[in-house]
Amino acid sequence: MISKVFKAALVAAFVFGLGNTAFAAQPVSMDELLDQVKQGRVKDAAQNQQRIQEFQADRSRQQQLLRQMEAEQVRQENLSKQLEDTFEVNDAAIIDLERALQERLGELKELFGVLQQAAGDARGNFDSSVTQIQYPDRGEWLTEFAQKMGSSTRMPTMEEIERIWFELQREMTESAKVVTVNTNVVTADGTEEARDVVRVGLFNVVSDGNYLEYVPETGRLVELQRQPQSRYTSRAGDLQDSSEGLHGFAVDPTRGQLLALLVQSPSLTERIAQGKEVGYVIITLGVIAILIALWRLFALSATSAKVNRQAKNLEKPGNNPLGRVLKIAHDNPESDVESLELKLGEQILKETPKFNTALPFLKIISVVAPLLGLLGTVTGMIITFQAITLYGAGDPKLMAGGISTALVTTVLGLCVAIPTVFLHTLVQSRAKRLTQILQEEAAGMLSERAERMG
Repeated sequence: MISKVFKAALVAAFVFGLGNTAFAAQPVSMDELLDQVKQGRVKDAAQNQQRIQEFQADRSRQQQLLRQMEAEQVRQENLSKQLEDTFEVNDAAIIDLERALQERLGELKELFGVLQQAAGDARGNFDSSVTQIQYPDRGEWLTEFAQKMGSSTRMPTMEEIERIWFELQREMTESAKVVTVNTNVVTADGTEEARDVVRVGLFNVVSDGNYLEYVPETGRLVELQRQPQSRYTSRAGDLQDSSEGLHGFAVDPTRGQLLALLVQSPSLTERIAQGKEVGYVIITLGVIAILIALWRLFALSATSAKVNRQAKNLEKPGNNPLGRVLKIAHDNPESDVESLELKLGEQILKETPKFNTALPFLKIISVVAPLLGLLGTVTGMIITFQAITLYGAGDPKLMAGGISTALVTTVLGLCVAIPTVFLHTLVQSRAKRLTQILQEEAAGMLSERAERMG
């Protein structure tokens, strides 16, 4: 029996309080163990009773909160219904007021639409205009005015409407003025400095003889990295240095588009550089042809002057082609006509090659120059087609640039060949004229000898 009680007590100890800190040590006797079990049961019962009381109190509090929330829900539902009724009344009132406003506005609605469109268009034009450097604050006002015109609850004032007219009229007035303004300019090296700039209407802005570009995104004047030809920049400098009078100036009516194209176009030096090695060879041949032609023209002119002087004095042969031909006749006074003819013909044949010196070389240059140009063109086209093979034909600028570069050599070849042909013809005609003079004088001497001997 005692064993059964012990086992029961032991099980109860494990169930109710084995983990409790009160059982820090093992009981030393069965009575103590029984007493501890009783104490644990009493303690657990007290704790359970306390928990029950706390739960009941919390349940009461939760019920009270539930009743409060239910009351608040009813109040909010009543308020929502009241607000819905008020909203419906106000919505109907707004509709009536809007209808009355539209009736009272009448044709003013069209006016507001026109004013809104005018303000928007003016803002777009002003933002890209060079006059923005003088009047930078008008853009924000135009934006606010356009928004106001788009609103049905805001009305413009007469001052605002008159300002729209004033801004448009001022822009038209400024388009006919040439004014000097001090403002910041971004130079070609990236630095910003204050300069006196000259604004020519709405078209161009120049400073220190250079053209400037207005960038709407930054509101800054930027000096062009590449300037147009000197004939344009010199006029810009003259305009800036003058204070009155009429002056020639290159105006871009497209507000920078033509100037951009003009700046991008290559100069003569760059065009020549596009021809590369073949182009330089053609130019070298052209220079050689010009030098040879000038040399031969000078030499033939000097010889022609000597021959003309000799033709006026046939009795005294000098050291010139005609003089040497005359000397043959004077040295052989007794020769018959046939012998004299042979001797004169021989002398003329000796003199003729001197007149035609370097003429074959000029002819060769006139033929070779266009052939070299064609060679450069074919080579450039091969390079262009290779680039198309690698990168495709999606970019027309790639093809146009390559073809333009290839055709430069053809142009150079023609530019050398045409004047070379002209110079060759001119020199050759001078040489033929001298030969003709010698032949005429020889024929005259033969006729005179034949008459004297006949």
